Amino acid sequence: MGDVYYTIFRHKWKIVITSLIGLLAAAVIYHFKAPLYESQAELLIKYVTGATPIPLEADNQKVIVPDSDGEDVINAEIKILTSMDVAEEAASNFGPERVLAKVDGASSIYRAAGVIRGNLDAEPADIRSSVIVITLKHADPQIVQPLLQAVIDAYQQKHYEIHSAGGQFEDALTMEQSELSVRLNATEQQLADLRNKFNIISLPDSQKDLAAQLSKVNDEILDARAELSADEASAKQSGDRQSPDLETTNRMTPSIPEDQIDSYTEACASLETFRKKEQDYLGQGFTRSNSLLQGMEEQIATRENEKSALEKKYPQIAGVAPVTASTGSTTTGAVTDPRLQLEQVVALKAKIQTWETQLSGLQTQATNLNNLAPMISQLQETESILEADYQTLSVSLERSRIDEQLDPRKTPNIRSVQNPSPPMRDWKKTYKAMAMAAVGGVFGGIAWAFLIEMILDPSVKRPVEVERRLKLPLFLSIPNVNRNGFARLARTAERRQLAFKGEGPARTEKGNSHSSSVSNGNGHVISLDQNPLLQPFHQALRDRLILYFEVKNFTHKPKLVAVTGAGRGTGVSTIASGLAASLSETGDGNVLLVDMNLENGAAQQFYKGKACCGLDAVLASETKKNALVQENLYVVNGNTNSDGLSQLLPKRFTALVPKLKASDYDYIIFDMPVVNPSSVTSHLARFMDITLLVVESEKTGREIVELANAQLTEAGATVGVVLNKTHQYVPKQLQRDI
Repeated sequence: MGDVYYTIFRHKWKIVITSLIGLLAAAVIYHFKAPLYESQAELLIKYVTGATPIPLEADNQKVIVPDSDGEDVINAEIKILTSMDVAEEAASNFGPERVLAKVDGASSIYRAAGVIRGNLDAEPADIRSSVIVITLKHADPQIVQPLLQAVIDAYQQKHYEIHSAGGQFEDALTMEQSELSVRLNATEQQLADLRNKFNIISLPDSQKDLAAQLSKVNDEILDARAELSADEASAKQSGDRQSPDLETTNRMTPSIPEDQIDSYTEACASLETFRKKEQDYLGQGFTRSNSLLQGMEEQIATRENEKSALEKKYPQIAGVAPVTASTGSTTTGAVTDPRLQLEQVVALKAKIQTWETQLSGLQTQATNLNNLAPMISQLQETESILEADYQTLSVSLERSRIDEQLDPRKTPNIRSVQNPSPPMRDWKKTYKAMAMAAVGGVFGGIAWAFLIEMILDPSVKRPVEVERRLKLPLFLSIPNVNRNGFARLARTAERRQLAFKGEGPARTEKGNSHSSSVSNGNGHVISLDQNPLLQPFHQALRDRLILYFEVKNFTHKPKLVAVTGAGRGTGVSTIASGLAASLSETGDGNVLLVDMNLENGAAQQFYKGKACCGLDAVLASETKKNALVQENLYVVNGNTNSDGLSQLLPKRFTALVPKLKASDYDYIIFDMPVVNPSSVTSHLARFMDITLLVVESEKTGREIVELANAQLTEAGATVGVVLNKTHQYVPKQLQRDI
């Protein structure tokens, strides 16, 4: 939470600015993006009657049925409703100039249709619902309601045109019905020709009747053969006794040719068969005008003429082959006359031959009927399918003719659940857009702040980052006194100037004609530019350093402290001079501040002008008084040419270390240059008891601090961090809570 609070309060003005931008955007949306007036209607799609006929293929008959939930039907109706054709029809009927009156003033029907379609919305009222909710928006509240009604009327007209069987579709139905009628008539004619040719009324009945005739003829043949055997045996018993009489009888009776007897027998049998069939047809309900019965009567008349002609030519032929009219079977009695027995035997033989001939004909007819059965069955099935298709087309055509007489707008399958409502405005989307703009401004600023804090700005900002991220000990955090409530108390200068003690006029900074220092009567130069707000923090750093030496049990004197920076402008000289001044105020011993910067005037925080003596001189008790600037505090410039340490090489500094340790100073503070590969700081830091690395908050990057620490640690220095110019963004109350 501390990180969150710090990020938010540090970048609070960015968040405030983006929030104001969001609020401004919300105001713009409210003012310029006011919702259009809208009217809403609801239509119930009860069902949809498709005008497409059933496919007429007999082998692959299909019927397309919509899904059970009706989703495809509703989606199709929504597509029709929101189509450009419906929009153009509605614009044309309503008037494009009225539609575009408050839009752009144009009168193009296509532009008006585009406006209607762009502001028209249709969707199902609910999942698996048959109700379509239609919403139309327009800038003019006077026309939005009647315009929606015009759209609904145009939709119903389009619905009728698509789903009805009128117009060109009716012509197609008529043409298809004519073609189907021709095919049906041709099939019926083929079937009738086959039936007439083979005397077939009904295929199953014909097969059944033919089987019965075959069975009957077989029975007759068997009976005739049995009777013939009996007559032949009886004639053989009378034998020779009656043979003279038979011969006499044969000579007295004219002989009848065998072929005439056969013809007479066949005519009688056929006549009986045809008469029986005639009775069967009449019993089945056929009239005598039927072609089959007429043909049957012709056959009966022909056979009767043949029989009468033979009886007239051969009167005795009826006695030779007597046949009953009712059953067609030969009747014989107990004949004792040998001549009559012989004639009866001859007649039975002829009769058997006739029945066998008839049996052969019936078998041939049965074979032909079995061969024709598949063809007849196929023709009958085709006839049935064609009749069904013809009936379907007739119903569709009749429906089409009825629909033409009805008002297309009064479609029975579409009902209005809600008529177009009065004009109203729906502010929900506008309010939602305004809320999104306002909230987006706030969260956009917060996101921007976290983006800067976590990614774009890699500098060290807070004391907690020194220990948590850099893993370095933090000695002190010094705030920026020009901010966080200190600015109004600060004076014009940040640096605390130290006066030099000497006997001459006050020294001024080289190249500067103005001086902020004045000389008192004793010859002391007193600084007028002091910042008392930093003094408490310098004292806190002093106490922290003393505690550190006590914990580490450093009892030797003097204690060498180096103050360096991880970059330019971090405030190293200010902290070094402030620390030295605070240590001198304890009164326990002398404090020496050594300016190790190579540039002239680098120690401007304590004095103006250059030091009046070198490092060697300040170590000698006779000459160190020239470096005294205030009680117990001595300042020396470490890069003067008099001491021969202008380059401050580690080797030369090593020779001075015994003198430094033998001096009577309690603390020697070294104001070191910035740590970099070309500076002597890392080489001299190994001689120090502690090296304070000054890091400027929000300026010095973490990588720079890590690199400086690595260089110092590699040289064997003990490093502590002072975070300078920190900013207190989080309120004190929240700061205490976290």
